[in-house]
Amino acid sequence: MLTLIQRVSEAAVRVDGEIVGQTGPGLLALVGIEPGDGAPQVARMADRLFAYRVFADAAGRMNRSLADTGGGLLLVSQFTLAADTRSGNRPGFSTAAPPEAAERIFDRLVAVCRSRHAGVETGRFGAHMEVSLVNDGPVTFLLRA
Repeated sequence: MLTLIQRVSEAAVRVDGEIVGQTGPGLLALVGIEPGDGAPQVARMADRLFAYRVFADAAGRMNRSLADTGGGLLLVSQFTLAADTRSGNRPGFSTAAPPEAAERIFDRLVAVCRSRHAGVETGRFGAHMEVSLVNDGPVTFLLRA
């Protein structure tokens, strides 16, 4: 499981012009599911999303986590994160989990995150989504579970 997190002032996901998920200050997390991902990766990624220290403390250092700040979390499935880009000029997707399996794992991640934190929003799995954000920093990290 790969998750690209971005510290945001705000972020939103639109499907067919309608906002389906949004957050104020917090994290936008683009999630790629790989073959073999399951409950251990979901648990590890949820832990990392809430504990990863990307928010400033009183001294301006990145010492505070999402759990510390109570910020929002916008989870968006993005199978292209798991693409094989090592050669050629076109990505290959054999390194991404099949849609049915990926949706099941993504839904589990959403459920775990919602059980631990208020303010968890999502995009719509499998839909063509327009994601807008204001990256705060910019601060962007790629997490692996």
